[in-house]
Amino acid sequence: MTIEWWHWLVLGLILVALELAAAGGFYVIFFGIAALSIGALRLLDIAGPLWMQILLFSVISSSALLLFRRPMMRWLNLDAAGGDVDTLVGETAVALLEMQPGAIGRAELRGTVWTARNHAATPLSVGQRCTVVSVDRLTIFLEPEGVRL
Repeated sequence: MTIEWWHWLVLGLILVALELAAAGGFYVIFFGIAALSIGALRLLDIAGPLWMQILLFSVISSSALLLFRRPMMRWLNLDAAGGDVDTLVGETAVALLEMQPGAIGRAELRGTVWTARNHAATPLSVGQRCTVVSVDRLTIFLEPEGVRL
């Protein structure tokens, strides 16, 4: 069985496209980059036999994943700082469900329904006005209005 150089390139492009299409956590892109690398090595005829290509693919993809994913995620989070979600802190939301302290529920904020967590020591009732104290991804953390100084 022979895998041509363009097979690796097509596989790499498909994997990179999958990463771009699915908003994942930057896992698949490293496998795509490894496949593109093996395709380039195969084109230059220095990749060796099939078992060597598979071994190189495994080593390159797993090494890149372990070495570069975390710094890449940190870099992207720093780049995202100051985005629109930061402006939500201090806004007023309305609880759509009863939420005990620490419980997750739903709240309306700026005309959109959000996943919300009660950050206060007291329960939130349906229709209660709350203040957004923090945002973590797509979850807003709420306290009853007037609790924070």
